[in-house]
Amino acid sequence: MADQPNFPAGYSIGMTPSTPEPQSRRPDTKPSPSPFTPPSGPRFAPPTIQPNQLHSPPIKGSQFPSPTNGIRTGSPVPRLSTPPGPPVFSSPVQPAAGPFRTSPSTPQPVAFSAAPSLLASPPSNYSDGTNEYQRQVSNDAEDTVTLPDAPNVLLSARKVLKQKKLMNVPSLGFGALVSPGREVLQGPQIIQRDPHRCQNCGAFANLYCNILLGSGQWQCVICRNLNGSEGEYVAPSKEDLLNLPELAFPMVDFVQMSNRRPGFVPVSDSRMSAPIVLVVDDCLDEPHLQHLQSSLHAFLDSLSPTTRIGIVSYGRTVSVYDLSEGSIASADLLPGNVSPSQESLKQLVYGAGVYLSPIHASLPVVHSIFSSFRPYKLNLSEASRDRCMGAAVEVALAIIQGPSAEMSQGVVKKPGGSSRIIVCAGGPNTYGPGSVPHSLSHPNYPHMEKTALKYMENLGREAHKRNTLIDILCAGTCPIRIPVLQPLVKASGGILILHDDFGEAFGVNLQRASTRAAGSHGLMEIRCSDDINVTQVIGPGEEAHTDNNEAFKNDNSVAIQMLSVEETQCFGIMMETRGNIKSDFVYLQFGILFSNLYQADITRVITVRLPTVDSVSAYLDSVQDEVAAVLVAKRSLLRAKNFSEAIDVRKTVDERIKDITNKFGTQMPKSKLYQFPKELSHLPEILFHLRRGPLLGSILGHEDERSVLRDIFLNASFDLSLRMVAPRCLMHREGGTFEELPAHDLAMQSDAAVVLDHGTDVFIWLGAELAAQEGRSAAALAACRTLAEELTETRFPAPRILAFKEGSSQARYFVSRLIPAHKDPPYEQEARFPQLRTLSTEQRTKLKSSFIHFDEPSFCEWMRSLKVLAPEPS
Repeated sequence: MADQPNFPAGYSIGMTPSTPEPQSRRPDTKPSPSPFTPPSGPRFAPPTIQPNQLHSPPIKGSQFPSPTNGIRTGSPVPRLSTPPGPPVFSSPVQPAAGPFRTSPSTPQPVAFSAAPSLLASPPSNYSDGTNEYQRQVSNDAEDTVTLPDAPNVLLSARKVLKQKKLMNVPSLGFGALVSPGREVLQGPQIIQRDPHRCQNCGAFANLYCNILLGSGQWQCVICRNLNGSEGEYVAPSKEDLLNLPELAFPMVDFVQMSNRRPGFVPVSDSRMSAPIVLVVDDCLDEPHLQHLQSSLHAFLDSLSPTTRIGIVSYGRTVSVYDLSEGSIASADLLPGNVSPSQESLKQLVYGAGVYLSPIHASLPVVHSIFSSFRPYKLNLSEASRDRCMGAAVEVALAIIQGPSAEMSQGVVKKPGGSSRIIVCAGGPNTYGPGSVPHSLSHPNYPHMEKTALKYMENLGREAHKRNTLIDILCAGTCPIRIPVLQPLVKASGGILILHDDFGEAFGVNLQRASTRAAGSHGLMEIRCSDDINVTQVIGPGEEAHTDNNEAFKNDNSVAIQMLSVEETQCFGIMMETRGNIKSDFVYLQFGILFSNLYQADITRVITVRLPTVDSVSAYLDSVQDEVAAVLVAKRSLLRAKNFSEAIDVRKTVDERIKDITNKFGTQMPKSKLYQFPKELSHLPEILFHLRRGPLLGSILGHEDERSVLRDIFLNASFDLSLRMVAPRCLMHREGGTFEELPAHDLAMQSDAAVVLDHGTDVFIWLGAELAAQEGRSAAALAACRTLAEELTETRFPAPRILAFKEGSSQARYFVSRLIPAHKDPPYEQEARFPQLRTLSTEQRTKLKSSFIHFDEPSFCEWMRSLKVLAPEPS
């Protein structure tokens, strides 16, 4: 790892490691990152979604069940701007579509078409196996049985081009989306022993290794080194080896229950489970406080009885609430102008109060504490009020740690999993450590902001060392100074979310944040066969400073320290080929090491094999448009750190389209126009959505909103990332069914209701004619609301759900996210929006007259402006 570049301290989003290479085997090359920007999202055929039916349009290859995208909790009660109720919802009229994939067309993980070479039969003159190696290595290209898919890994292409020049075209790119902590429906194969690892490079034994049946030796697929297995892989026949999970499945979990740390006893008892500490802003006006109190009461009722909870509030002072006082709200106060001293923390922790308590033992007093909060009384603007958030988080960390750790005869007990601090904030940190002045015009603001950034990052790193994640849920209209708070959540592995108010969406996110299971001590090792080089890693992690040279002679892995291991997180990994590939297959292996909620050490190994091809068409046909788009969108968002940079990145989207067309497209006869490659028919429209949507466009009004959205996107799972780039449009039909349509403004038909899912926002639009019919509009709205909740019931962050009528001021949120296709000629409209053919002449005329002219180009106009013909819709 010595040759890898140094990353900025605390930078947990983008990494561009360059894998070191042994001089004897690998050329000295350094790939350069792509300057382009693509998004992801499929073209939608218009299927009709029936109740209780999973339905999504076909894509290249077969499909697999969509990965879940968050924690498993119910959805909120269908009310807007109100606190969430129990996690149950229903439609009073027609049933909406049953829960189905958040992605309209989910790409499949790489499929394996050949059996592992361990299936080779032993030679007839077999002796001890050591001298018979060459005769037992089977042909990798041999066609045999189909192997199971590798879960948790989505690849931008299922084949690799042998020609380096074409494979490494930066405008398209090649990479993988890896979800280290995502739970699989059928669960991984569990092995309760240590894995076998290559003594040369550190790779794990897997289903593609060549095995010598007599001696049990196995050949590493990464470096081709021959390793021993201590006799474990000695078997009389190939069928016996398939009983070993790591030799039969692409993903396995090695579980080490007997923790090797001296004097450590893993504890899963509920008394030692990871606690949650709420840190609540004490400077709220009455309307906001009422919403917050309702959300907090509902949150409390949603928790498991064994959940340990603590409550801290902050204003000019820090209040730490004692949960041992029956039903009376009682708190110890600490000053907020400075960091609490070790002596004051010691007196607090070792005092008579109980600051962490299971819900079942403290439910009445916690409810009374929430009810005791009072609105802010002084006549100061929200932004000018003294808030000592930094000091409050320090105190919360101290009470989580408790009296150091329980010591009994040298045995240390620690809570399982990662603890959580959830900050409910209504304004900026303006008092005490890590604070910034009330006004941006303060003469010393730049220096104080720099000091605050450093303090927040250090506080986040300290929280990470103590296995504590810090989530900040902001709400209200007061500027929150997002740049100052982001280092705190990033360094700890948490998340920052903005809300309009402390109502429904805030309450749902409060519940889902508290129930997210987070592993700790996460490390991801990425190893590739000699033909592949990792060029960039994007996600919630940073370079891991580990040195395995003593254990493994030539360990060229890229090691990433994961700040937490959660189901909702995903890493984008960009790769390039080192040179022209001669072998029939290339191999990728992801080793994920972490401690779970019960302090068991998990080593999750995922191995992928990709065939190599000479045909450019075969390679393009294997490209998963949605995955490729999400990867490039994540890569692009790293460069768009402010609005001016986002404008520059938008321009690179145009250049990307041109470059892909030049490299893989064809020139039209007797014309200067080029045809975009038909194999990538979904990609241009997805890129157009990215270019004009909230991630890069000007839909969002404040830079804080864009900054928070970018951070969520860069860490988000594939499903949420795809929806944040390319919205999904569903039109309500009579009987409670929904028809899926392209996200074009032609869907705004006055007699219809439409649901638009854009990841962190879901919009329900009612046409004017439908809204005028009270009974029909109520039924349609109820069905749309139920559908929106079913679509997002496991999503984190939970989106806000807004409903409005045609022509209202809020309808602009909906209209701005749709492609303005009404400007296109009728034949293009029908080709890309086939549902128009079902409308009568009168309906089409009425629809056409409802649009207001503006200058923004349609998708087809944009493509023609680039001198490129869009591919025919598939």
